[in-house]
Amino acid sequence: MPCQEHCFGRCRRRGQGLPAPCRVPSASFLRRLVSRPNVLVLSCLLCVVVPAAQAFGFDDVAAAAARLAAAPYRAPTTALPAPLKALSYDAYRDIRFRPERATWHAEGLPFELMYFHLGKYQTLPVRMHQIGADGVPRPLAFDPADYDYGANRLPPALLKGLGHAGFRVHFALNSPAYKDELIVFLGASYFRALGAGQRYGLSARALAIDTVGGGGEEFPRLTEFWVERPAADARTLVVLALLESPRATGAYRFEIEPGDETVVDVRARLFLRDGVTTLGLAPLTSMFLSGENQPRPGDFRPEVHDSDGLLVASGDGEWLWRPLSNPASPLTTSFALRALRGFGLMQRDRRFTSYEDLEARYDLRPSAWVEPRGDWGPGRVELVQLPTPDETHDNIVAYWVPDRLPAPGEAFDLAWRVHWQGQSQQRPPSAWVAQTRAGRGFAPLAAGEQPLIVDFSGPALDALPADAPVQAVVSADANGEIVEQVAYRNDAVGGWRLSLGVRARDATRPVELRAFLRLGEHTLSETWTHLLPAR
Repeated sequence: MPCQEHCFGRCRRRGQGLPAPCRVPSASFLRRLVSRPNVLVLSCLLCVVVPAAQAFGFDDVAAAAARLAAAPYRAPTTALPAPLKALSYDAYRDIRFRPERATWHAEGLPFELMYFHLGKYQTLPVRMHQIGADGVPRPLAFDPADYDYGANRLPPALLKGLGHAGFRVHFALNSPAYKDELIVFLGASYFRALGAGQRYGLSARALAIDTVGGGGEEFPRLTEFWVERPAADARTLVVLALLESPRATGAYRFEIEPGDETVVDVRARLFLRDGVTTLGLAPLTSMFLSGENQPRPGDFRPEVHDSDGLLVASGDGEWLWRPLSNPASPLTTSFALRALRGFGLMQRDRRFTSYEDLEARYDLRPSAWVEPRGDWGPGRVELVQLPTPDETHDNIVAYWVPDRLPAPGEAFDLAWRVHWQGQSQQRPPSAWVAQTRAGRGFAPLAAGEQPLIVDFSGPALDALPADAPVQAVVSADANGEIVEQVAYRNDAVGGWRLSLGVRARDATRPVELRAFLRLGEHTLSETWTHLLPAR
């Protein structure tokens, strides 16, 4: 009713609340009031007695997730037409969204939405909504006119009511003259973002279930999205999402703040069904093919990876660095902690000469640092490394596993922040590992000895005189024997170098190594942790 809408808007602008409960006037009173000329009185009376609609928000999505969790899981079905399923990789890439048709483009708002077409591997649609300034969600419908189909010739009837595969957000990240891609939500619960000057690399996920062990890995899907319409001067964008899978449902809120370091604040409320063994929170997915610790014969590029190490900050103040690898067989390791300050898959090496790839520009791939909000309690950071023959496959996964698994149907709330970082990224405050190299030099080796070189750099080392008595504290598990260890200043680039010789007592079993630098009683560096694989 127009009069009610007008009056509700006026009350909201004034910041006035509506009384509850309301007493509804009698019909005879209203008839007497209408007979008078003062219609404005009636309008304002209606404003008082009709409760205002509450804006759609996170709690509404959480209520939907709770209802789904209480009911049996219903697997999604797709009626994707066969010609779309049969598209080749190049034919699918030839379908492009028209930028001039982006949501909010015509209004000149700071953020814009563009969408991905269904086809090839993207066979399941997601439901899209816009939450207007009035707090009411309205569908963002699929329209074939939004797309340039290139050389594809698809009958219009085939595309009717198709739906979106996913979406991306655009923002003037690098220049006010152009809106770059900022973040993408596409496939399962994957999302990935960019800071200024970065290129897409690793991805984040909303949730991982039984990546290792249990009843087999499950990939929950973000099936429905609600995007809040931004104000004309907005610097952040809010996206709500519903997660569904056979063993879990959930509500998510993503608040995206672009910048040199783009930050995504995530809030989640999860509901589990039976059968979950390992809950992977704030998962990150990346690629490692080769690096200075594992060069690839025949490749002109010295290194090929989206991330070169796992960084973990414990609640006890220790920083851990684990160089990544491309193992011969699946490899899972974990770091048990009483409390977590953060973890991330980092692209620490930012030098172009480390990669020499003008197309991929691995030197511009972001690091992703996960910062828990609130106390996540005890648990472990789990790292999964899989063998890969090339760089087209993501083979690295890291996530947090809480010690306590919520009971089925119990609401499980948590929040975290993902920092998408470039040159300026999370590091320990003292010193850190700059590189890890494996292989022999000129000196002869003992029988079964494996040589390693670890370079450390950082402000704690830069401040020391060249003759400072820096010591390396090195340890190995029961299967490892330290044959040689020596730490000395790196006169070429600064910092300190650690040379190690390690021998496995049983070559068919791996060796776990740890090392850090110390001056007197003061720890100078993060802890380097490395796994020598079985031979």
